[in-house]
Amino acid sequence: MAPGAAGFASLPGLLEAAIAALAPAGLISVISFDPLIDSAHATWADWNRIGRTIADQHEAYEGFIVTHGTDTMAFTGAALCFALHGLERPVILTGSMIPLGQPGSDARRNLTDAIKAAQTAPAGIWLQFGGQRLHGARLRKTHSSAPNAFAADAPALPPKNPTPRLAALPFVPAEIAILTMAPGASSRAFAAALAACDGAVLRVLGAGTLPDDPALGAALRAAQDRGIPMIAVSQCPEGGIHLGTYAAGGILAETGVIDGAAMTPEAAYAKLAYALGLPAPERADALRGTICGEFG
Repeated sequence: MAPGAAGFASLPGLLEAAIAALAPAGLISVISFDPLIDSAHATWADWNRIGRTIADQHEAYEGFIVTHGTDTMAFTGAALCFALHGLERPVILTGSMIPLGQPGSDARRNLTDAIKAAQTAPAGIWLQFGGQRLHGARLRKTHSSAPNAFAADAPALPPKNPTPRLAALPFVPAEIAILTMAPGASSRAFAAALAACDGAVLRVLGAGTLPDDPALGAALRAAQDRGIPMIAVSQCPEGGIHLGTYAAGGILAETGVIDGAAMTPEAAYAKLAYALGLPAPERADALRGTICGEFG
């Protein structure tokens, strides 16, 4: 990013210059996408492009670094964990809170650390940021401006989809919403959103409850009748959910909503997108099982 008339925006060439200053000649090849984008504009097509590039170049390199804006970094990290099957290389996401070349920027440190991590980290999708290497399927952006803006649990399973053959499974077009429960929130809007969706992530209250509203229950039953996969995750950043603990969450289990346990909303969204690209008979098992440490 570089300053412009409307604020910071992508500028080609900045990364190439930084790499040339930080790494010996020939150590790193730079593949620059065109156009460069703010990560707020990232789509599933960009996830596919990143995954396909890594899969195509997998045998040519010992590791990969993905430079990425911080706003949707957690979504991309989770998406790559699911989509890249049989990964045998470290893939290191990194970025900065202050753009490269600006006073006080953390970009140089993060990029230097990412170069080291790409040579030493185990195979999988990792974020190298603020002096930490974090699990790609468990990422949360927890601060909008601090240099240590990300956090992640450290589950036992590594951040990769362990299959015997390398592949980048593409994300296919689908309608997914993230719907947040709140006291008095419009049940009509909730029902309309579910009716338009191929799948939904439900950000429920606490350990797995939602408001006592018959219209909400009717919307969930209608989605169940249509075979719409739904995953529930907690609005709390820690602790996860435990469906069935409270009667107020009983309708979730009754309508087949998947218990997201300690999944982040970002991981639940990416996992749902991934599952919708699988053959229909395989989706339920993929959504309920642990693939890459996403359940914590």
